[in-house]
Amino acid sequence: MAELQVPRVVAVTGASGYIGERIVERLLTEEGVQQVLGIDLRPSTLEHGKLMSIEQDITAPLDTLFRDQRVEAVVHLAFVLRQLRDRAESRRVNVGGASNVLWACEAAGVRRIVLLSSSTVYGANRDNRELLTEEAELNPSATFTYATDKALTESYFRRYRDQHVETDVSILRSCVVMGPSAENFITAALDKPVLIGIGQTDPPMQFIHEDDLVDLLWRFVSEPHPGMFNVAGTGTVRWSELVQAARKRLIPLPAPLAYGLTALAWHLRLQSDAPSAGLDFIRWPWTVGTAKVEAELGYRFQHSSRDALEAYLGGPLRRAGGDSDQGEE
Repeated sequence: MAELQVPRVVAVTGASGYIGERIVERLLTEEGVQQVLGIDLRPSTLEHGKLMSIEQDITAPLDTLFRDQRVEAVVHLAFVLRQLRDRAESRRVNVGGASNVLWACEAAGVRRIVLLSSSTVYGANRDNRELLTEEAELNPSATFTYATDKALTESYFRRYRDQHVETDVSILRSCVVMGPSAENFITAALDKPVLIGIGQTDPPMQFIHEDDLVDLLWRFVSEPHPGMFNVAGTGTVRWSELVQAARKRLIPLPAPLAYGLTALAWHLRLQSDAPSAGLDFIRWPWTVGTAKVEAELGYRFQHSSRDALEAYLGGPLRRAGGDSDQGEE
């Protein structure tokens, strides 16, 4: 079977989301791509002769669509970002949606599949090494459903890869994405007037600029690079620096008090961001190394973690002492 190069027809799930619209825009500019299928419950704001917008739930059948349109590559982005109180619903969309997409890929003989996963699958833990590699154990918190569903979704795609060796299956474990219109659990936190720290901990955090992520997604769509890859901007930004840059007040709390109050507020529905497990990500390290993607693709990130955060905040961060903005060696 001839090797697939630039696919002529590409389907993008979650096409009306933050990153979905950006990658669809990029695909529409590529001459080798003849058609883009944008799949999302929400209507697309984009209009283009090469774009076919499909408004449907990610768990609704896709096999006939993929076969009829002769889809050659799929970028799977559809995922519930916020922690839902209805666990069955988030599992239906996140895990059931992934299974449905893979079923359609098998039925249509899709030759290249790209899954956008998350570095949260490694978990934020006291004993994490400074830069986790792709071989590190996945250890997501059982009560942080975004990470657990990402890890389970990954297992589906890995199993599919093992059963369909003729298909390029790529999994990108991305850190938090930032850009002028970013929307994620970090930006939700920054909307609050006061933010907390956990004791004296001040973990380094990574961000990837939306432009770098879109470039990388295109590389994985247009070239065969199967496997798992960490993606993150160079350097890090400490939690305290982030809070200061956002001009918010930081209140350090003892860990038992912080976790207890957050759990109580979640239980009483006083806050709907996340249960207390979400605090792990501002307490313990969860940074990843990107040597693999840099070596295999020859890729060089154009933006640092600091650049990506500044793009969202709309201004430069005041540099703190230390080595928080040092690139990876």
